Amino acid sequence: MFNKNIKLVIAALIIAFAVYQFIEGEIGNGIMYILLSTIFIFLYFKNEMILLAFLRLRKQDFPGAKKWLDKIKNPEGALVKKQQGYLNYLNGIMVSQTNMNEAEKYFKKAISLGLSMDHDLAMAKLNLAGIAFSKRRKQEAQKLLAEADKLDKRDMLADQIKMMKQQMKKAVIPKQQYGQPTSSRQNRRSRR
Repeated sequence: MFNKNIKLVIAALIIAFAVYQFIEGEIGNGIMYILLSTIFIFLYFKNEMILLAFLRLRKQDFPGAKKWLDKIKNPEGALVKKQQGYLNYLNGIMVSQTNMNEAEKYFKKAISLGLSMDHDLAMAKLNLAGIAFSKRRKQEAQKLLAEADKLDKRDMLADQIKMMKQQMKKAVIPKQQYGQPTSSRQNRRSRR
């Protein structure tokens, strides 16, 4: 995996050669080289490894997606800011199956770096809401769920959001009482 700026340098060199072809009268070659340069410009903004990982995830091939993401050795040098967000987003999705603490870190970093699509941002916040709720942080989970609902403009996550809201209503978190002995403690003390 090479630096993101190399893609721009290659695109600039190809465009310069296309201009040379236009000057020489080879219009067809010049057009072909201009089109070729657009591939490198596209790959600057949409990283090829992340695109291949997304394709693997669509097929539910988590090990294959992980293999493509692992090829990105230096994310800061190889990816623009939004691509780094998507790298963390994809890692969060894959890790959420096994390690919720690590998934929470990935999703928070993805949100801080930014995701270009509102649907992806809503999905990251929905996952964070689920993690927060499982860790008994109900207020944070409700806030994240409300943000996810706001971002989901096309109702792609409406069912998941509705299900999460129902689970939050059903679940009653037991109240912790500090400073007062529980009945089992009182029973032990009264026996002595």
